[in-house]
Amino acid sequence: MGKMLLVTGGSGSGKSAYAEQRILDSGQKKRFYIATMQVYGEEGRKRVVKHRKQRAGKGFETIEQTCNLGQALESVHPYGGEAAVLVECLSNLAANELFLEEDTWKCDQKVLAVQEKIREEILAWRENVGFLVVVTNEIFSDGVLYDASTRRYQQMLGELNQQLCAHADEVVEVVYGIVCPITNDRIPESEI
Repeated sequence: MGKMLLVTGGSGSGKSAYAEQRILDSGQKKRFYIATMQVYGEEGRKRVVKHRKQRAGKGFETIEQTCNLGQALESVHPYGGEAAVLVECLSNLAANELFLEEDTWKCDQKVLAVQEKIREEILAWRENVGFLVVVTNEIFSDGVLYDASTRRYQQMLGELNQQLCAHADEVVEVVYGIVCPITNDRIPESEI
């Protein structure tokens, strides 16, 4: 079983740069970047360009996987413990999976099934690579009241973040480029 780092922070906090640097510092021989963002519009294209420039020359092999994260594991499996994998990001993956079918978010059983699928896929990655870094977003404190589908997404992502924290070897929040380690005092996953 490899090690897992969960990196969280707000938009533009520096969490992606930090996550990439941790992969580089890991000493793993093979580096993979799992891109989960579905690109919509000019803003999305600009983000992709920014992240590609940020990774340029660092030896990452990019795998585009907007849903069904487990499917990409076959590409990385031959490298096993020599692989370092960056999943960028859990927030996009969760939204892609939750809204893949129009009404999934309206049914608690379907939402829980999506959440469990993502959790199991992330943990399978952890079991099969040397170092796994999962980036997620802090989307819970902006004070904006959202529609029902967005609130359900936020709830699912929050629960998923908690579940993955319970399995992570390390959790950090990046705030304005400052890395803030989170203590490893955990609530047992059974109580989440």
